[in-house]
Amino acid sequence: MLETFRPLIDAARGLDFSDAAAAEAELNRRFDPGSPAAQALTKELVALMEAGKIAERGELPVRYGRVSKAVPETLDHSIDVVLMNGPGPLHRHPAGEADFCIALDGQPTFDGRPPGWVVYGPGSEHVPTVAGGTMLIVYLLPTGAIEFL
Repeated sequence: MLETFRPLIDAARGLDFSDAAAAEAELNRRFDPGSPAAQALTKELVALMEAGKIAERGELPVRYGRVSKAVPETLDHSIDVVLMNGPGPLHRHPAGEADFCIALDGQPTFDGRPPGWVVYGPGSEHVPTVAGGTMLIVYLLPTGAIEFL
């Protein structure tokens, strides 16, 4: 299943999370959320979710699942997939976080942001919140570092 996530992993290769805005711009350049490749990936991810292979734990507003720990094959990023239509748990990103957000229904936003890439820098923290609909979100965490508060 890791090959499904290869475009996102490759987009995050060598990314400097210390400037979240620049990292987000670079992710958009490397893997444009509006591109045919992103549309194809979205279809694959929705099919995996519907088959119960990702975001398979918990109940809405947050269903979640880990695809991979941070390993060399994922360029030392962990991969988690979350289905959300409300708030999640408060957490901190010691090394940053890159989120690929896909709208499934309604006009959802993730922390007030539209679908697409959202990047948080090292040391940032938040209560991840989807409002206005439902999103499927792929979380890439450098070194798998996350602290729940």
